[in-house]
Amino acid sequence: MTDVTPAPTDTPTDSQNGAPTEGQPTGPGFRIVAQYAKDLSFENPRAPDSLRIEGKPAIDLGVEMNAQGRPDGLFEVELRLTVKATTDTMTVFAVELVYGGLFALSGVAEQDIEPMLLIECPRYLFPFAREIIAGATSDGGFYPPFMLDPIDFAGIYVARQQQIARGPVDSGQA
Repeated sequence: MTDVTPAPTDTPTDSQNGAPTEGQPTGPGFRIVAQYAKDLSFENPRAPDSLRIEGKPAIDLGVEMNAQGRPDGLFEVELRLTVKATTDTMTVFAVELVYGGLFALSGVAEQDIEPMLLIECPRYLFPFAREIIAGATSDGGFYPPFMLDPIDFAGIYVARQQQIARGPVDSGQA
């Protein structure tokens, strides 16, 4: 299990002798209880031809985060990553991964729970999900393996909040 807390602004001390206490988290944070691949799909529909393409394929990347509370007081966070590589003539590969984590929050103010779950928790899960996607593409015959660039989860969260604030988009359908 891993505890993740922001850097303390002041060092907590032992009330009896004033010495700093070791290993005691201060301030808000989370503990990862478990992490797991919930769903993984890899497709290489045009193999072996897709392994010999010239140039770089176009990459379509999708990122979704979802979080929900559980009856046991923990939170389940899912990071869904979809990657599709295509050329003008073919789909080179397609990967879909749902990578999850079970988190226990501590000391997090009510208004900070959502950002913690949709920014910090996915930020923690991302390197593991990135490695799974790299492994899947490598095992699918692609060298070098596909390595996702770092993702700005805070930027995605802010953009989504702005979209929600603007209200629903009228699709023009009745």
